[in-house]
Amino acid sequence: MSDNGIKDGKKAPVAVLGAGPGGYPAAFLAADLGFDVTLIDASPNPGGVCLFRGCIPSKALLHVARLIHESREAADWGIGFTGPTIDMDKLRAWKDQVVGKLTGGLGSIGRSRNVRFVRGRGRFTDAHTLAVEGDDGAQTIAFDYAIVATGSSPARIPNLWIDSPRVMDSTAALKLEAVPSSLLVIGGGYIGLELGTVYQALGSKVTCVEMTPGLLPGVDRDLVQYVHKNLQGRFEHLYTDTRVLEMKEEADGIRAKFVGLHVEQTEQLFDRVLVAVGRRPNSADLGLENIGVTVSRKGFIEVDRQRRTKVAHIFAIGDVAGEPMLAHKATYEARIAVEAMADQPSAYDPAAIPAVVFTDPEIAWSGLSETDALNQGRSVKIARFPWTASGRATTLDRNDGLTKMVLDPVNQRVLGVGIAGVGAGEMIAEGTLAIEMGATAQDVKMTIHAHPTLSETVMEAAEAFFGHSPHIHVKR
Repeated sequence: MSDNGIKDGKKAPVAVLGAGPGGYPAAFLAADLGFDVTLIDASPNPGGVCLFRGCIPSKALLHVARLIHESREAADWGIGFTGPTIDMDKLRAWKDQVVGKLTGGLGSIGRSRNVRFVRGRGRFTDAHTLAVEGDDGAQTIAFDYAIVATGSSPARIPNLWIDSPRVMDSTAALKLEAVPSSLLVIGGGYIGLELGTVYQALGSKVTCVEMTPGLLPGVDRDLVQYVHKNLQGRFEHLYTDTRVLEMKEEADGIRAKFVGLHVEQTEQLFDRVLVAVGRRPNSADLGLENIGVTVSRKGFIEVDRQRRTKVAHIFAIGDVAGEPMLAHKATYEARIAVEAMADQPSAYDPAAIPAVVFTDPEIAWSGLSETDALNQGRSVKIARFPWTASGRATTLDRNDGLTKMVLDPVNQRVLGVGIAGVGAGEMIAEGTLAIEMGATAQDVKMTIHAHPTLSETVMEAAEAFFGHSPHIHVKR
């Protein structure tokens, strides 16, 4: 195979199953490299869950929530607004317009690259054939190479879930069919907190229940504290160390029974319930058992560093190929798989994968966290800069933030970065680059950052590590 997709004197056919943030970048790059590409997905355009039912619509609605809250915060600055009037039909139409613009654009880009788009659901019948069932009937697609990028779906709690329009997963919640008077959110992870933030801003009284001792399990507690405090002031109730034992539908809503350390009422009635307890890989019913591809106990397709499965010409990327289940990780894997398919030197070896929780304030982290270092028994040094000392955060009236760096105690290399605060998701790229480039705290300290910006808190965290910060006094 040459790197222009030519095999035995003709273009090699490639089938990409799934058109999300892993599938469509893989299809587009393969076409750029000269392969004959067929992209298969059940949606009318590329985009996948991320664009149609996940990342993009949720962030559009979170922008609305932030605007509503900021208009209320302005009262402290001497600026008053009347309460918002919310036109739900218009809001839904705007959200759908955002989705349509992006997915329609991807459809156009795919056509310009001569990527054949087949709408339907594909299933392997053998190691070189896919059977696709779609709106236009059944068809068979032969391939030399295949990339499985089928993503994931909302997980459910089997003994708790009840079939009722009042019980939603994240997909149903993003349809925004109505704003319930009261909403129970089961799960204090990023999906539950983000969607709970949206519904609370639109007028719902939100109760969130998390079974572990704290929100956002696994994330450093000194970052989570800012979100926890903010949501305590917005949500009706915020219960940790609490489980929902059962739910029953009644005429006026869903009655939920709780057990926990700090629950005020063991039974409460809610207009609607959002179950947000994670996601599961879409590896079932793909015919993988027909071709010898191995699937783990958790449902992830097993792959090597080039994203190859046990069948060398079939690759898997994105959520279906393992954690972390993040869109940008899927896009990165797409390049690795296609370059490997084209016999280019390529391997999955990221030093850091950033993650962002789009709550208010946002939380972002990349690389080694302080929690991971503690669990691994690894010795590290921590540099912190509180946003109470940030000029830019003060001008925004948003001092509720922290920038921290996890450093190697010997050579002071940046191993991880964590940020809590407004715009943290936009700032984390610098931390990721620092980790990938092997930068040290000295490198970050000596990099001039614009003033006044939030990004200079990264530089000031490095300065604080050396005890030289002009804005906080750190005892050395």
